[in-house]
Amino acid sequence: MSWGTELWDQFDNLEKHTQWGIDVLEKYIKFVKERTEIELSYAKQLRNLSKKYQPKKNSKEEEEYRYTSTRAFLATLNEMNDYAGQHEVISENMTSLITAELTRYVQELKQERKSHFHDGRKAQQHIETCWKQLEASKRRFERDCKEADRAQQYFEKMDADINVTKADVEKARQQAQLRHQMAEDSKAEYSSTLQKFNSEQHEHYYTHIPNIFQKIQEMEERRIVRIGESMKTFAKVDRQVIPIIGKCLDEITKAAESVDHKNDSQMVIEAFKSGFEPPGDVDFEDFTQPMKRTVSESSLSNSRGDGKSEPKFGSKSKGKLWPFIKKNKIIETLLGTKSPKQQKEPLSHRFNEFMTSKPKIHCFRSLKRGLSLKLGAGPEDFSNLPPEQRRKKLQQKVDELNRDIQKEMDSRDALTKMKDVYIKNPQMGDAASVDHRLAELGQNIEKLRLEVQKFEGWLAEVEGRLPARSEQPRRQSGVYEAQNPSGVNSCAQDRESSPDGSYTEEQSQETEMKVPATDFDDEFDDEEPLPTIGTCKALYTFEGQNEGTISVAEGEMLYVIEEDKGDGWTRIRRNEDEEGYVPTSYVEVYLDKNAKDVHKPLQKISE
Repeated sequence: MSWGTELWDQFDNLEKHTQWGIDVLEKYIKFVKERTEIELSYAKQLRNLSKKYQPKKNSKEEEEYRYTSTRAFLATLNEMNDYAGQHEVISENMTSLITAELTRYVQELKQERKSHFHDGRKAQQHIETCWKQLEASKRRFERDCKEADRAQQYFEKMDADINVTKADVEKARQQAQLRHQMAEDSKAEYSSTLQKFNSEQHEHYYTHIPNIFQKIQEMEERRIVRIGESMKTFAKVDRQVIPIIGKCLDEITKAAESVDHKNDSQMVIEAFKSGFEPPGDVDFEDFTQPMKRTVSESSLSNSRGDGKSEPKFGSKSKGKLWPFIKKNKIIETLLGTKSPKQQKEPLSHRFNEFMTSKPKIHCFRSLKRGLSLKLGAGPEDFSNLPPEQRRKKLQQKVDELNRDIQKEMDSRDALTKMKDVYIKNPQMGDAASVDHRLAELGQNIEKLRLEVQKFEGWLAEVEGRLPARSEQPRRQSGVYEAQNPSGVNSCAQDRESSPDGSYTEEQSQETEMKVPATDFDDEFDDEEPLPTIGTCKALYTFEGQNEGTISVAEGEMLYVIEEDKGDGWTRIRRNEDEEGYVPTSYVEVYLDKNAKDVHKPLQKISE
């Protein structure tokens, strides 16, 4: 079927139909463009969603992603990011393969359509011109025929009239002959024009118009085929990413199947295990006989290893273990009765005043240090943590330092190679220019190695002090006897985990935590003298005006009996009767592990 033969007289309708086809194509292009915008927007939202729930670097959230369930969630977020990437691929492919191609094709189609219908209009104008020429020739022939008839009738009338002269009759006869000749010429012209028009008309309707309409038909069919191919491409672009999307979903399923509840439970144990053993049974206390109250070796109320504190019954004990003791209540008990002015002051302010006024009570200062740790600061050796958690932190620090050492060594090796290249090829650079950096790297490596040795020492100390599984917790009567002689001088040796996971120091009996603060001065009166661990030289004069401090003169030599525990105070002794705390920055300490507790005469050393 051909539009040229079947639709020879539907030029205007074909023009409208082809314009409608172009409009449909442009509508489809707009549809695909909006689809690509939706895909891009969806991909962007998926990426933002994945980024929103990603763990922040160097934050607590990042530590939480060590569990299998949270690692599976992280894998899901990463796969969703890849999933979003596939939607971006869909958008890009649709834009390049459909939108751009069809937009260019529409422009070509419009030009082609314009050319075909211009030829059609030109052919119509030509046939209309031929028709007008035919009509003009016909009217001229008709007019000449009428004029010839009137001239003939006039000649006959003149010839019949006897009164008309012969000259007039001859003139009428010549006029009639002229009109007849003009009629014959018009007839011949009309016949020629008619034949020409018929020929033009036949060629118009059977040659020109069919050819033009055939081209228009082919153009329209190509448009239809093109839009069909674009729809196939539309589906193909989607189908191409289905395997990758399926792989993303398979990875999400695989991550979900990797969730191990047993492993997560074990990791919780590793994360929060303190390393302490549960307290043993409480012995029966027979108050019918004068005896000391038994204490638990592993309870919060343990005294110092060398202390001989007596139990106090100034207040009624509730008999609860440390997990149920309110820390604020303990601090308020230590601070004693509040004055009307102190009732308006915050507890932390009163606590700071108390600590600075009584520096000799090292246990209280350690508790103050524990309070500061809760605010974000922490000792370098992680002594605020339970043994097991401290061991893990120290191991992590050692591993981190080893990685830093390896990184510095790699940099040093690279610079060494560069220096060798400069030596062999001086034009490439000055070999001496890297010496400073090499020396700096060497110093950094040495510092890091010293740090590693320091942390490895702490790690060995912790691993040596962790209780064996076979040990049973015990409670003993009277004073707690120190099992480790080297730990007598350090409150860090007698620490335990608090209810919130922080690390506090046990320095007093459980009953002592519930008596007024004024009784604590008596707790230290019966302490045995601590052995000396070194000597120190006073760099500046210090007037010890507060209770628990001791005055020293510049250049004076004294004995060190307790190191600075991180609170800025060092415990020293002048003789058997004079000891106390001085600021660590005021003295220069010389530790001697083999120092004997022999009191040499004190001497002044001038600067």
